[in-house]
Amino acid sequence: MINGLNVFIELSVIIVIATLISGLMRLLKQPLIIGYILTGILLSPFFLNLIKSTDTITIFSQIGVSFLLFIVGLSLSPNVIREVGKISLITGVGQVIFTTLIGFFISKLLGFSNVVSMYIAIALAFSSTIIIMKLLSDKNDLDKLYGKISIGFLLVQDLIAIFILIIISSMSRELTVSATLLGLIFKGLVLIIILLLTGKYILPKLSNFFARSQEFLFLFSIGWGLGLASLFNFIGFSIEIGALLAGIALSVSPYHYEISSKMRPLRDFFIILFFILLGSQLSFSNINQYIVPAIVFSLLILIGNPLIVLLLMGSLGYNKKTGFLAGLTVAQISEFSLILVALGVSIGHLNNDILSLVTVVGLITIAGSTYFIIYSDKIYPYIENYLTIFEIRKDKKKNKESFKKYDIILFGYNRIGYDFLQSFKKLKKKFLVVDYNPDVIKDLSNNGIDCLYGDADDEEFLVGLPLEGVKMAVSTVPDFDTNVLLVNTIKRINPNAITIVISHQIGDANVLYDKGATYVVLPHFLGGKYASMMINKYGLNKNKFLIEKRKHILHLRNREKIGHRHPNIEKN
Repeated sequence: MINGLNVFIELSVIIVIATLISGLMRLLKQPLIIGYILTGILLSPFFLNLIKSTDTITIFSQIGVSFLLFIVGLSLSPNVIREVGKISLITGVGQVIFTTLIGFFISKLLGFSNVVSMYIAIALAFSSTIIIMKLLSDKNDLDKLYGKISIGFLLVQDLIAIFILIIISSMSRELTVSATLLGLIFKGLVLIIILLLTGKYILPKLSNFFARSQEFLFLFSIGWGLGLASLFNFIGFSIEIGALLAGIALSVSPYHYEISSKMRPLRDFFIILFFILLGSQLSFSNINQYIVPAIVFSLLILIGNPLIVLLLMGSLGYNKKTGFLAGLTVAQISEFSLILVALGVSIGHLNNDILSLVTVVGLITIAGSTYFIIYSDKIYPYIENYLTIFEIRKDKKKNKESFKKYDIILFGYNRIGYDFLQSFKKLKKKFLVVDYNPDVIKDLSNNGIDCLYGDADDEEFLVGLPLEGVKMAVSTVPDFDTNVLLVNTIKRINPNAITIVISHQIGDANVLYDKGATYVVLPHFLGGKYASMMINKYGLNKNKFLIEKRKHILHLRNREKIGHRHPNIEKN
């Protein structure tokens, strides 16, 4: 009882200190993640030395990581994986290879031995999936193209890191590396196949049973996510991989948005302890002699890694902004990096000074990349012109004369765009649909609808569209910055065009009106307004409402058949 009380008091003190430091970060308008890590450093043995129940906090932090990956998996449906799988694999593997090679040669130039140089180079090659997913989630960028690609190649990196850790662990235990890896891969493939079959054929049939009780749905979600995370950990994979696959298996469920929203409060609490624990475990002993290498390696991560990703994505045809934003997500080292070096110390390949060196690199790059990602939209305009050289495969000859003349351009087809499309058809006007989902473009093409694959967040792409002659431009893209760019671009090129955009916040809608939008649709308020209009029109005549009900049910069934779901918009 005394021990349990001590743990409770310790956690209470940790949370109170984290609240005070995070409150200071808010006042200074700094990222809260920085506040969590600073809390850990302050509580570490180098300062206040208040963290004693490390095992308990580690368990809580692992729960937070599991919830974070589980929620991300819920948004990674098979369609998303098909969309970004190839680019994620190429970029993930390519960045690890290039960073390792460059890091090795820099380490040798700085005077490190071959073994130490290899450890440092590999440690520098991996980026933190947990930190990036938290930052992208806070920015509501998980559903953007660069966000999907970033998640993909970070997960590829995690798999590579796991295999490397297995190899080093096998060396320390004198085990056969090939047998260990083959056995792990076989068990993993069997479990993934079973999981995919369960997600496709069994879980959909049980969904209605789970959803009858909100409390049971919540409990089932926790049990499913943590249970599979533990199962994958048991067979040799990481908890993160298991939690992610658990979310992917439920991503096809009609209740995955609801499950995601229920998990967020738990995620936010437990993930705070992960960052506090990370900060408390940073080692700063004997670092004075490694200040210069720490700065050099940090510059490689903060500048070199994003440039490598920019180059790889540019060679595959992606525009410079998508490559730039994705590149910033690899501008820090991973928790796997610290684990790798600590393992090297434990088996005698490295000394503690190297762990201190990598720790300082981690602190510098985590802080730097956090600011880069949060302020990426403000940084990009200053360096935009210098990034054009990375658009290696961009079609320079593409111009506006290659387009037909259109009366209307619709940006974003899914969900709200579906209703707009029906109205355009009734008007008998020529329209073009722009969307960045290749599956949507394929379906529209098959149905004979003029469409174009592209990202509305790319100003060069927008300028290349036939905007001069359009009478109307409609955006169903939920991102505020993208809609500001659209309104400004259309206003500059064709000030007489009607511009209709989407907003989920009243303040954002007012800004869009100030920028020149003709009309801003707020979906959260539109439903109430429409219902009040029906009351004004039909009064207390139930039969009229039943007619509207039948129409609405038919409309919803049609939308459900083509796979439309309500988007989960979260504004932090």
